[in-house]
This record gives sequence, structure tokens and C-alpha cells, in this order.
Amino acid sequence: MKKDIHPKNYRLVAFKDLSNGHTFITKSAAHTKDTIDIDGVNYPLIKIEISNTSHPFYTGKMKLVDTAGRVDKFRNRYQKHLDKNKE
Repeated sequence: MKKDIHPKNYRLVAFKDLSNGHTFITKSAAHTKDTIDIDGVNYPLIKIEISNTSHPFYTGKMKLVDTAGRVDKFRNRYQKHLDKNKE
């Protein structure tokens, strides 16, 4: 393995899936100010919205919450409503 190819801050980091609470530990150089205590060890914490434990491809469930799409749909409907009231 080549020497000095990883960043200096390459360390163990906890990733937490916010949709189901699943937490896993792996190495990363990602920056974060949050921390979490797991089994008496304090790890930097990266919060993620989706992981292999919640993604429809891995779970076999085809339900995926599309919050960005919902907001866009609401804005489109609301804009149409405003346009009708101006006439």
C-alpha cells in the first residue's frame, strides 16, 4: 500500500441514518462538529438521510419519501392559485 495517500484527518467516524436511526462506523475524512458516544467511545458524527438500511433498492420496499418533490408540487399549486386570484 502506498504511503501518505490518505488525508491526515482520516479517522473512524460514525454515520447515522436519520430515517431509521441505524448507525455504522467506518473511516472517513469528512468534517463535522457533531459527536456521538458508542460503547463508551466518542466518535465524530455524520448525519445522512438515507443508507443501505433505508434505501428502497436494498430493502425491497419501493416507498421513498421525496420531500423536495412535495415542496415543488406545493409551490406549483400555490402559484396557480395566486395566478387565478389575480385575474
